[in-house]
Amino acid sequence: MTATLHTTAALALGDDALVLSHRLGEWAGHAPVLEEEVALANIALDLLGQARVLLSMVGDEDELAYLREERAFRNLQLVEQPNGDFAHTIARQLYFSTYQRLLYTHLAAADGEFAGLAAKAVKEVAYHQDHAEQWTLRLGDGTDVSHERMQRACRTLWRFTGEMFQPVEGLDIDWTGIKTAWLESVGDILRRATLDIPEGPQAGAWTAGAGRQGLHTESFGRMLAEMQHLHRSHPGASW
Repeated sequence: MTATLHTTAALALGDDALVLSHRLGEWAGHAPVLEEEVALANIALDLLGQARVLLSMVGDEDELAYLREERAFRNLQLVEQPNGDFAHTIARQLYFSTYQRLLYTHLAAADGEFAGLAAKAVKEVAYHQDHAEQWTLRLGDGTDVSHERMQRACRTLWRFTGEMFQPVEGLDIDWTGIKTAWLESVGDILRRATLDIPEGPQAGAWTAGAGRQGLHTESFGRMLAEMQHLHRSHPGASW
């Protein structure tokens, strides 16, 4: 694997973890119950740990997180989507953690630069997916209001899922196989939650999202400004 391919893959995976970690961290003080306050914070910390390892494979992790411009980030558009209500956060988490578990399981079994990280991270991600699955079942098969909100969240975010299965340079992955497994896993969870599988990129040829190319949605710029504000305000400071 060349340095260029290694950098491309490490940035893509690292940015996914970093951005979603920040989004989940935004729930601090706002989660619906105290138990979820702790759970979401723990998931965010797991993702931050993954991001630190991956970004350090490329360069200085702090500079990469806090000094890059928006177009230099290579994360999926899915992970940058605003938290919305709790159902939106759970749908986003279900979609991404299922993908991440499949990806890291493959990388852990391969003899490559990401095998060590993946072997550790896949255990964390299995918990992330289980947490999202249990909440999807509770909300989808709960009250009329929770069912409607969960269904709306699944439909709203579905159009961003196609980008997950676009090849990433530096990762020798059976992307078609991961997409098939992802659809089977998520589809089974949604059916058990009495939710309809949305129409979208998996049902047709259209795929939304160009985050891997540095093109992001409007909300990402605002999130990045908040995330980078302290570091940029006090350059060179130590804590």
